[in-house]
Amino acid sequence: MTTLRRTFRLPAIACAVAMALAAGGAGAQSRQSLADRVAALEARLQQNQSEQSVEQLNRIAQLEQDVKALRALVEQMQNQNAQERDASKAQYIDLDSRLERIEKAPGPQPPVAAPAKPPVPSKPATGKPATRPPVVAAQPPAAAPADAATAPADPANEQAAYKAAFAAVKAEHYADSARLFGAFVQQYPDSTLAPNAYYWMGESYYVTQNYQLALDAFKTVASRFPDSPKTPGALLKIGYALEGLKQRDAAQAALRDVIAKYPNSDEAGQAESRLRAMTMEAGG
Repeated sequence: MTTLRRTFRLPAIACAVAMALAAGGAGAQSRQSLADRVAALEARLQQNQSEQSVEQLNRIAQLEQDVKALRALVEQMQNQNAQERDASKAQYIDLDSRLERIEKAPGPQPPVAAPAKPPVPSKPATGKPATRPPVVAAQPPAAAPADAATAPADPANEQAAYKAAFAAVKAEHYADSARLFGAFVQQYPDSTLAPNAYYWMGESYYVTQNYQLALDAFKTVASRFPDSPKTPGALLKIGYALEGLKQRDAAQAALRDVIAKYPNSDEAGQAESRLRAMTMEAGG
């Protein structure tokens, strides 16, 4: 009986041992699988982090390129504005010079009357030679009548004074040109060159950033000489001077006035360019 029980116990023990070994192998396999999954997750995480880092670096590089492009665009616009200002100044100087030559070309001079000869004393009837009359000192000319109190200006001196002031503008001696043009309009207020003188006086003040004095000079051209060739340019520079005085709305209104009054002129094109620049500077 005892032998029989031992016989039945041996297979059971072997089965239990086999099951234990199988369970141990399964546990080891499970631990190995878990370790592989953890390693795979870590590798994937590292890969994602690497991809994100590369993407961030790419974005930073793109932003740097965009900033450089914007800076280049700003510099290009600044250079373009400077070139337009220089071109405008050169254009005005050249235009004024040509207008001066055309408008102030010397016309026919009036004939100069020969001085009257003193009368020759006739011989007296007695036949004796006549005695010379005593020499009388020259008397100052009589006063002019009330309706001709002001003597006409000498055209030669007038043109010389204007040319001296304009030469100062071309030499970029703007303080001197403003002073000389101011003296010109005081001495020759009714000159046909007066609108040009006021215009270039305003230009001289504008270049030296005396915007209020420039504005007064340009307004004088527009109000006193509406038919002058300088009036469109004066209206344009009124807008510029108002902008220099930080009167933005008034400046824009003045520039639009130039476009409305002289739509096909060079001044209208310059007014449109300045309006666009003011809009871009305002961010809108």
